[in-house]
Amino acid sequence: MIFALPFPVIDPVMIQIGPFAIRWYALAYIAGLVLGWQYLRWLVRRPGWQLTAEDLDDLLLYVTLGVVLGGRLGYILFYRPDFYLANPLEILKVWEGGMSFHGGMLGVILGLCLFAWQRDRRALEVGDAVVCAVPIGLFFGRIANFINGELFGRPSDVAWAMVFPRGGPLPRHPSQLYEAGLEGLCLFILLAWLARGPYRPEQAGRLGGVFLVGYGVARSVAELFREPDAHLGFLLDGLTMGQLLSLPMIAAGLVLLARSYAGSGRSSVQRF
Repeated sequence: MIFALPFPVIDPVMIQIGPFAIRWYALAYIAGLVLGWQYLRWLVRRPGWQLTAEDLDDLLLYVTLGVVLGGRLGYILFYRPDFYLANPLEILKVWEGGMSFHGGMLGVILGLCLFAWQRDRRALEVGDAVVCAVPIGLFFGRIANFINGELFGRPSDVAWAMVFPRGGPLPRHPSQLYEAGLEGLCLFILLAWLARGPYRPEQAGRLGGVFLVGYGVARSVAELFREPDAHLGFLLDGLTMGQLLSLPMIAAGLVLLARSYAGSGRSSVQRF
Protein backbone atom coordinates (compact mmCIF):
# COMPACT_ATOMS: atom_id res chain seq x y z
CA MET A 1 0.00 0.00 0.00
CA ILE A 2 1.30 3.47 -0.94
CA PHE A 3 0.83 6.14 1.69
CA ALA A 4 0.54 9.80 0.76
CA LEU A 5 0.22 13.06 2.63
CA PRO A 6 -3.16 14.75 2.24
CA PHE A 7 -3.02 17.77 -0.05
CA PRO A 8 -3.82 20.88 2.02
CA VAL A 9 -6.78 22.14 0.00
CA ILE A 10 -6.71 25.94 0.04
CA ASP A 11 -9.15 28.04 -1.94
CA PRO A 12 -7.17 29.72 -4.76
CA VAL A 13 -9.36 32.79 -4.15
CA MET A 14 -8.20 34.49 -0.97
CA ILE A 15 -11.00 37.07 -0.78
CA GLN A 16 -14.13 37.47 -2.89
CA ILE A 17 -16.66 40.27 -2.61
CA GLY A 18 -19.34 39.88 -5.26
CA PRO A 19 -17.63 39.65 -8.66
CA PHE A 20 -14.38 41.04 -7.23
CA ALA A 21 -11.85 38.37 -6.27
CA ILE A 22 -8.27 38.46 -5.02
CA ARG A 23 -6.39 35.26 -5.87
CA TRP A 24 -3.32 33.94 -4.13
CA TYR A 25 -1.59 33.81 -7.52
CA ALA A 26 -2.08 37.53 -8.10
CA LEU A 27 -1.05 38.28 -4.53
CA ALA A 28 2.17 36.32 -5.09
CA TYR A 29 3.10 38.58 -8.02
CA ILE A 30 2.30 41.70 -6.02
CA ALA A 31 4.25 40.49 -2.98
CA GLY A 32 7.26 39.55 -5.11
CA LEU A 33 7.37 42.92 -6.85
CA VAL A 34 6.80 45.05 -3.75
CA LEU A 35 9.15 43.14 -1.43
CA GLY A 36 11.78 42.90 -4.16
CA TRP A 37 11.57 46.66 -4.75
CA GLN A 38 11.99 47.40 -1.04
CA TYR A 39 14.89 44.95 -0.76
CA LEU A 40 16.71 46.66 -3.65
CA ARG A 41 16.17 50.10 -2.11
CA TRP A 42 18.06 48.78 0.90
CA LEU A 43 20.71 47.00 -1.19
CA VAL A 44 21.80 50.00 -3.29
CA ARG A 45 22.62 52.01 -0.17
CA ARG A 46 25.87 50.07 -0.02
CA PRO A 47 29.00 51.67 -1.49
CA GLY A 48 29.71 51.33 -5.21
CA TRP A 49 26.17 51.26 -6.56
CA GLN A 50 25.36 53.95 -9.11
CA LEU A 51 21.66 53.23 -8.77
CA THR A 52 19.63 55.28 -6.31
CA ALA A 53 16.42 54.57 -4.43
CA GLU A 54 14.66 57.03 -6.76
CA ASP A 55 15.90 55.03 -9.78
CA LEU A 56 14.36 51.90 -8.32
CA ASP A 57 11.00 53.62 -7.85
CA ASP A 58 10.85 54.17 -11.62
CA LEU A 59 12.47 50.83 -12.47
CA LEU A 60 9.58 49.04 -10.73
CA LEU A 61 7.23 50.00 -13.57
CA TYR A 62 9.61 48.63 -16.24
CA VAL A 63 10.07 45.38 -14.34
CA THR A 64 6.34 44.95 -13.72
CA LEU A 65 5.51 45.40 -17.41
CA GLY A 66 8.35 43.06 -18.36
CA VAL A 67 7.14 40.35 -15.97
CA VAL A 68 3.47 40.51 -16.99
CA LEU A 69 3.79 41.07 -20.74
CA GLY A 70 6.90 38.92 -21.19
CA GLY A 71 5.57 36.16 -18.98
CA ARG A 72 2.29 35.96 -20.86
CA LEU A 73 3.78 36.19 -24.34
CA GLY A 74 6.47 33.68 -23.39
CA TYR A 75 3.87 31.15 -22.28
CA ILE A 76 1.93 31.65 -25.51
CA LEU A 77 4.99 31.25 -27.75
CA PHE A 78 6.90 28.57 -25.82
CA TYR A 79 4.11 26.36 -24.53
CA ARG A 80 0.78 26.73 -26.42
CA PRO A 81 1.19 28.64 -29.71
CA ASP A 82 -1.32 26.48 -31.62
CA PHE A 83 -4.04 26.87 -29.00
CA TYR A 84 -3.77 30.66 -28.79
CA LEU A 85 -3.51 31.01 -32.57
CA ALA A 86 -6.85 29.23 -32.81
CA ASN A 87 -8.32 31.07 -29.80
CA PRO A 88 -6.78 34.57 -29.76
CA LEU A 89 -9.26 35.99 -27.24
CA GLU A 90 -7.94 33.50 -24.67
CA ILE A 91 -4.70 35.51 -24.61
CA LEU A 92 -6.46 38.17 -22.52
CA LYS A 93 -7.56 35.72 -19.81
CA VAL A 94 -4.46 36.08 -17.65
CA TRP A 95 -6.52 35.38 -14.53
CA GLU A 96 -6.80 31.76 -15.66
CA GLY A 97 -3.02 31.33 -15.42
CA GLY A 98 -0.46 30.72 -18.10
CA MET A 99 2.78 32.58 -17.40
CA SER A 100 6.32 31.63 -18.38
CA PHE A 101 9.32 32.53 -16.24
CA HIS A 102 11.64 32.47 -19.24
CA GLY A 103 9.34 34.83 -21.13
CA GLY A 104 9.10 37.10 -18.11
CA MET A 105 12.88 37.11 -17.83
CA LEU A 106 13.25 38.25 -21.46
CA GLY A 107 10.63 40.94 -20.83
CA VAL A 108 12.50 42.18 -17.75
CA ILE A 109 15.82 42.21 -19.63
CA LEU A 110 14.28 44.39 -22.35
CA GLY A 111 12.72 46.64 -19.70
CA LEU A 112 15.90 47.13 -17.71
CA CYS A 113 17.94 47.81 -20.87
CA LEU A 114 15.42 50.48 -21.90
CA PHE A 115 15.53 51.95 -18.39
CA ALA A 116 19.35 51.99 -18.35
CA TRP A 117 19.46 53.71 -21.75
CA GLN A 118 16.94 56.37 -20.75
CA ARG A 119 18.57 57.04 -17.35
CA ASP A 120 22.20 56.75 -18.47
CA ARG A 121 22.83 53.86 -16.10
CA ARG A 122 24.98 50.78 -16.63
CA ALA A 123 22.71 48.01 -17.92
CA LEU A 124 24.80 45.27 -16.30
CA GLU A 125 24.60 47.01 -12.93
CA VAL A 126 20.83 47.36 -13.24
CA GLY A 127 20.69 43.66 -14.06
CA ASP A 128 22.91 42.79 -11.10
CA ALA A 129 20.50 44.62 -8.81
CA VAL A 130 17.32 43.17 -10.27
CA VAL A 131 18.45 39.53 -10.11
CA CYS A 132 19.04 39.84 -6.37
CA ALA A 133 15.31 40.40 -5.91
CA VAL A 134 13.97 37.93 -8.49
CA PRO A 135 14.17 34.88 -6.15
CA ILE A 136 11.69 36.61 -3.83
CA GLY A 137 9.07 36.59 -6.57
CA LEU A 138 9.98 33.05 -7.59
CA PHE A 139 9.47 31.82 -4.03
CA PHE A 140 5.99 33.32 -3.69
CA GLY A 141 5.05 32.29 -7.22
CA ARG A 142 5.90 28.63 -6.58
CA ILE A 143 3.98 28.68 -3.31
CA ALA A 144 0.99 30.02 -5.25
CA ASN A 145 1.41 27.17 -7.78
CA PHE A 146 1.26 24.74 -4.85
CA ILE A 147 -1.89 26.38 -3.45
CA ASN A 148 -3.50 26.14 -6.90
CA GLY A 149 -2.53 22.46 -7.12
CA GLU A 150 -0.88 23.06 -10.51
CA LEU A 151 2.55 22.21 -11.95
CA PHE A 152 2.69 19.18 -9.66
CA GLY A 153 5.39 16.52 -9.72
CA ARG A 154 5.75 13.07 -11.16
CA PRO A 155 4.31 9.98 -9.40
CA SER A 156 6.44 8.93 -6.44
CA ASP A 157 6.46 6.76 -3.32
CA VAL A 158 8.50 9.16 -1.16
CA ALA A 159 7.09 9.72 2.32
CA TRP A 160 6.05 13.31 1.52
CA ALA A 161 4.29 12.54 -1.80
CA MET A 162 0.80 14.02 -2.18
CA VAL A 163 -2.31 13.27 -4.21
CA PHE A 164 -3.10 16.47 -6.06
CA PRO A 165 -6.73 17.20 -6.97
CA ARG A 166 -5.91 17.51 -10.69
CA GLY A 167 -3.12 14.94 -10.73
CA GLY A 168 -5.09 11.69 -10.71
CA PRO A 169 -5.09 9.02 -7.96
CA LEU A 170 -1.31 8.56 -7.71
CA PRO A 171 0.76 10.37 -5.07
CA ARG A 172 3.23 12.81 -6.57
CA HIS A 173 6.26 14.92 -5.72
CA PRO A 174 5.28 18.38 -4.43
CA SER A 175 7.68 19.79 -7.02
CA GLN A 176 6.36 23.33 -6.55
CA LEU A 177 7.89 23.30 -3.06
CA TYR A 178 11.18 21.96 -4.43
CA GLU A 179 11.27 24.89 -6.83
CA ALA A 180 10.33 27.37 -4.10
CA GLY A 181 13.30 26.10 -2.10
CA LEU A 182 15.84 25.90 -4.95
CA GLU A 183 14.88 28.80 -7.22
CA GLY A 184 13.62 30.98 -4.40
CA LEU A 185 15.18 30.48 -0.99
CA CYS A 186 18.58 28.99 -1.92
CA LEU A 187 19.20 31.34 -4.83
CA PHE A 188 18.20 34.36 -2.74
CA ILE A 189 20.64 33.39 0.04
CA LEU A 190 23.46 32.82 -2.47
CA LEU A 191 22.97 36.19 -4.19
CA ALA A 192 22.56 38.03 -0.87
CA TRP A 193 25.85 36.55 0.32
CA LEU A 194 27.65 37.55 -2.90
CA ALA A 195 26.18 41.08 -2.73
CA ARG A 196 27.05 41.59 0.94
CA GLY A 197 30.02 43.92 0.32
CA PRO A 198 30.56 47.07 -1.75
CA TYR A 199 29.55 46.83 -5.40
CA ARG A 200 32.54 46.79 -7.76
CA PRO A 201 31.82 48.20 -11.26
CA GLU A 202 34.68 46.19 -12.78
CA GLN A 203 32.80 43.05 -11.78
CA ALA A 204 29.53 44.16 -13.41
CA GLY A 205 27.49 41.20 -14.59
CA ARG A 206 28.78 38.77 -11.97
CA LEU A 207 25.57 38.68 -9.95
CA GLY A 208 23.57 38.39 -13.15
CA GLY A 209 25.76 35.52 -14.32
CA VAL A 210 25.39 33.69 -11.02
CA PHE A 211 21.63 34.10 -11.19
CA LEU A 212 21.35 32.81 -14.77
CA VAL A 213 23.51 29.77 -14.07
CA GLY A 214 21.94 29.17 -10.66
CA TYR A 215 18.37 29.39 -11.89
CA GLY A 216 19.11 27.31 -14.97
CA VAL A 217 20.64 24.52 -12.89
CA ALA A 218 17.95 24.70 -10.17
CA ARG A 219 15.13 24.61 -12.73
CA SER A 220 16.75 21.73 -14.63
CA VAL A 221 17.07 19.71 -11.43
CA ALA A 222 13.50 20.48 -10.34
CA GLU A 223 12.23 19.41 -13.76
CA LEU A 224 13.47 15.89 -12.98
CA PHE A 225 10.67 15.69 -10.41
CA ARG A 226 8.04 17.83 -12.13
CA GLU A 227 5.38 16.35 -14.41
CA PRO A 228 5.90 17.68 -17.96
CA ASP A 229 3.12 19.78 -19.47
CA ALA A 230 0.47 17.38 -20.76
CA HIS A 231 0.28 19.03 -24.19
CA LEU A 232 4.07 18.91 -24.62
CA GLY A 233 5.37 15.88 -22.75
CA PHE A 234 9.05 15.05 -23.08
CA LEU A 235 10.91 16.66 -25.94
CA LEU A 236 14.48 16.31 -27.25
CA ASP A 237 16.23 13.28 -25.71
CA GLY A 238 13.73 13.17 -22.86
CA LEU A 239 14.24 16.79 -21.85
CA THR A 240 11.33 19.01 -20.85
CA MET A 241 10.59 22.47 -22.23
CA GLY A 242 11.75 23.99 -18.94
CA GLN A 243 15.12 22.27 -19.24
CA LEU A 244 15.57 23.24 -22.89
CA LEU A 245 14.79 26.89 -22.14
CA SER A 246 17.24 26.83 -19.23
CA LEU A 247 20.20 25.78 -21.40
CA PRO A 248 20.61 29.20 -23.08
CA MET A 249 20.29 30.81 -19.64
CA ILE A 250 23.20 28.77 -18.31
CA ALA A 251 25.29 29.57 -21.40
CA ALA A 252 24.56 33.31 -21.10
CA GLY A 253 25.37 33.20 -17.39
CA LEU A 254 28.74 31.58 -18.05
CA VAL A 255 29.55 34.30 -20.61
CA LEU A 256 28.70 37.02 -18.07
CA LEU A 257 30.82 35.33 -15.40
CA ALA A 258 33.78 35.00 -17.77
CA ARG A 259 33.44 38.67 -18.70
CA SER A 260 33.21 39.69 -15.04
CA TYR A 261 36.32 37.79 -14.00
CA ALA A 262 38.21 39.10 -17.03
CA GLY A 263 37.27 42.63 -15.96
CA SER A 264 38.50 41.95 -12.42
CA GLY A 265 41.81 40.72 -13.82
CA ARG A 266 42.32 43.86 -15.91
CA SER A 267 41.49 46.01 -12.89
CA SER A 268 44.05 44.14 -10.75
CA VAL A 269 46.76 44.65 -13.39
CA GLN A 270 46.00 48.37 -13.48
CA ARG A 271 46.23 48.68 -9.69
CA PHE A 272 49.61 46.97 -9.57
